[in-house]
Parts: sequence; structure tokens; C-alpha cells
Amino acid sequence: MKILFLVQGEGRGHLTQAISMSQILRHAGHKVAAAMVGVSPGRVIPAFFEEQVAAPVFHFSAPNIVYNSQAEGINLKATVYNLLKNHSAYLAGLRLIHNTIQDIKPDLIISFYETFSGLYNVLYRSKIPMVCVAHQYLLLHPKFIFPKNSKVNQLIINFNSKLTSWLAVKRLALSFREIESRNDLKITVVPPLLRKEVVQMQTIKENFFLVYMTHHSLSKQIIQWHLSHPEVKLHCFWDNAEVSDEFVYDETLTFHRINSKKYLQMLASCTALVTTAGFESVCEAMYLGKPVMMVPVPNHFEQECNAMDGVISGAGVTSRSFDLSVILDYLPKHLDQAQKFRAWYHRGEAMFLREIESFDIKSKATAAQV
Repeated sequence: MKILFLVQGEGRGHLTQAISMSQILRHAGHKVAAAMVGVSPGRVIPAFFEEQVAAPVFHFSAPNIVYNSQAEGINLKATVYNLLKNHSAYLAGLRLIHNTIQDIKPDLIISFYETFSGLYNVLYRSKIPMVCVAHQYLLLHPKFIFPKNSKVNQLIINFNSKLTSWLAVKRLALSFREIESRNDLKITVVPPLLRKEVVQMQTIKENFFLVYMTHHSLSKQIIQWHLSHPEVKLHCFWDNAEVSDEFVYDETLTFHRINSKKYLQMLASCTALVTTAGFESVCEAMYLGKPVMMVPVPNHFEQECNAMDGVISGAGVTSRSFDLSVILDYLPKHLDQAQKFRAWYHRGEAMFLREIESFDIKSKATAAQV
């Protein structure tokens, strides 16, 4: 099959999922003809994506979430303003998607939660089947457990998920754990998509906590806790461009500039991970058998859902702040889920190929009838 990817460029999660899917498809003899990635001002697509997806990459203008300064959560007003301000660029992005699909003529489109995917289907009435892949589609499942008193937020996030998958033939919902699928809702529950580098890592246990923060201003919370607990060794990854790649605060606290390879090596050897509640980060820790303290980004409902679902799945514990005493108290009670999670993950390749190749079988059957 000749397949085209549509990928949301915000964050690294959807990008790494696309890379993992491309590896599965190529290994099975399929061709990823192109990957189209939504970009916006200030959003840089990492170089590793073009290197590892192994297909021509096209960029188009797409909406993005605007965050408040100092990592204080989502700025809804600025997000909506940007959407209205840049509407002409977004319409041009939709046209570019259509023209590229017309040129390539793929047998199947796979969308990784790209905002324009459903809109493209509605506006252009494409006859090419589309499969949508994301953890967010699990939130459409009737058995998903949401935070209390969150009806309005549920409606908003699920409306967006439906928007991204309008007229799609199937939603592949990535999940921490096995849940029965709901074909009536076009939801097939599948394991996570992880980078090969994670799966190939050898794990050991060294005496330090690994901390990943989305904004270097959060280091204030880390330092404050550290000064009261200097005996606990911490390695923290941040985005502070004003200091060296490795900033040694003192003997037991070191800050590192974000580096994917270095981060994975430390993840494989840490005692526990403290991070925001991104789906991929938690999955990586679960695969490597590392307990996790999940700290959702403020006013980020999806991360609140991820944290709750992660706790239910046995990943670890959640906290409103970077108070590392929470993970310290939790560790003696943690039950390692690595074996169970790995068994679920390793069923994934066969499940993905079965779901995707079913469209190849259908198209060949239709051609034979004609």
C-alpha cells in the first residue's frame, strides 16, 4: 500500500508515533509516500523526524495552542485570537494538503491527531480512506474515567477529537492498558507506539530521580524542595538556554539541557521519573519499569485525564506541583507494571497491521469486482 501521513506538529508525541508507525509499515512492505506536518510560528519540527520517518516531509500552516508565560497553563483567549488572525494561512494549508494528496494519490491516509484531517474530509469529500491514530480518541470511549466535575472540559476535548476524525473510517485509540474496542463508535483500542530506542534500552536502577520540566521556571519548585532534601540526588532536564548544557547546582542537583539520547539513557537508569503528564513520556517509563510522578500542566485537561488514567493503569502517582515528597512516599507502595505493559505493547505491531491492511484487502476486492 502507498500511505500518506498527516501529523500534528505540536509536541513530540504525535511525531514519534508517526515514526514508529512508519517503521512498522516499511517492515511489512508498505510505502510511506509522504508525511505532511502542521506547523505554526515558533514551532520547530525536530530534525530527527525527517531523518527517521524516511519519507518526503511537507509543512503546512496549522493552528496551535498558546501557553501562558511561566508555564501557567493554556491561554485560551490567545489561542482563539491566533486562530482568527491566521485563518488565511490555514486555508492555504488545507489547499496544500489537498494538492499534495491529489499528486501522490495514496491508497490510505493515516492522521496523527492533525487538526485539519477531519476538515479536509468534509471540505474535499475525499474518497481515500482515513485512519486516525491518537491517545485522545480513548477519551471518546464510554468506559474512560474522567476527573470529577469536568463535563464542560469533556465536551470540549471530545468535540476536538471528533473534529480531527470527521468522516474517518476508523479511530485507533492508543491506551496504557487493554480495553475492549467499540466498533459502533469507530474506536479500536490499541497499544502505544514507542520509539525503537526505548524498546532496545537496557535498564538498571541507580540512586537518583529524573525530572523533566516543560518550562525552566519550574526549577524554582525543584530547588526549593531540594534545599530541604539535599540527600536525594536529582537530575533535571529543562529548556534554559541561558546556561551551559550541564549546570551543576551542587553535589546532588544537576540541570541538563534537553537532549533526547541523554534523557533516555537516564530514564533507563533512574529510580523514578517526575514529569508532566504527557502520554508518551509515561508510556516510556512504564515500558522501562520506572515509577512515575505525573504533574499535569495547569489548565491542561488532557494531561489531567492522562494522569488519572496513568494512576489507574499502575504507572505511579499524580501531584499538582513538583513536590517530590509525593513520589518519595509512594515508592514503597509501587507495584511494577513493566511485564504486563510490555506484553500489551508487543501485541501492537500485529494489531496495527491487521487494522491498516484490512483496507488493502477491501480495495483489491472492489477492483476485482470491477
